[in-house]
Amino acid sequence: MSDTPDILKKILRRKLEEISARSEQLSLQQLIKSLDEADAPRGFAAAIQARIDAGGEGVIAEIKKASPSKGLLRADFRPAQIAQSYASGGAACLSVLTDIDFFQGADDYLKQARGACNLPVIRKDFIIDPYQVYEARAINADCILLIVACLDDQRLRELNDLAHQIGMDVLIEVHDEVELQRALQVENRLIGINNRNLRTFEVSLDTTLRMLEQIPGDRILVTESGIHSAKDVALMRANGVHAFLVGEAFMRADDPGAKLAELFD
Repeated sequence: MSDTPDILKKILRRKLEEISARSEQLSLQQLIKSLDEADAPRGFAAAIQARIDAGGEGVIAEIKKASPSKGLLRADFRPAQIAQSYASGGAACLSVLTDIDFFQGADDYLKQARGACNLPVIRKDFIIDPYQVYEARAINADCILLIVACLDDQRLRELNDLAHQIGMDVLIEVHDEVELQRALQVENRLIGINNRNLRTFEVSLDTTLRMLEQIPGDRILVTESGIHSAKDVALMRANGVHAFLVGEAFMRADDPGAKLAELFD
């Protein structure tokens, strides 16, 4: 992973420290045992597919307090309230940032959001170790994010398979054609194309449009980042993209759920 962007290297170094510290507090064996107390998983991929099958849009609405590139997005940050707003606004699923150091996230935010509604929830974090996969299920996540840029092929497959074994879905995220080809070697339904360039942080919806034809029909394509207007949504719909992960546009709105309903009217 020698071509990994510097910001990602910094995040991954911090993740290794975090995993080490957490596993000292709670061993892997204890963590696995705690899964007996977790709620039954809600079908994340199935919820998106159901919306698409009904002729609608599978919107993964994100609960995110801050980001490294944009700073604080929402000062009045109440995950349960935001989750309820999203549910009433028509979201198919939720995405909750749990990374502490770079996104001001928390595991508790995911628990609060999931507890406030009936929607499936993805743990949005930089998952690089089996410990974090078990941890995601222990906090009641229904899906995890695996970022191809953070993982070699063997670890990507290992973490994907483990998540499925313990009842979760997986969203595999790519940024370019090389990563997409790696992702397609893994048996998994959800492929996310992130329109944000990891090196420059520039966002272009052309990233999704450019790679569209390489996605097999048995996969669900989720376009991520850069969806800010009804025009953006219409562009994607016109090109057969019906699953969206949207965060920033909603987080900056007074009523995130109302903004969702407006954007995907």
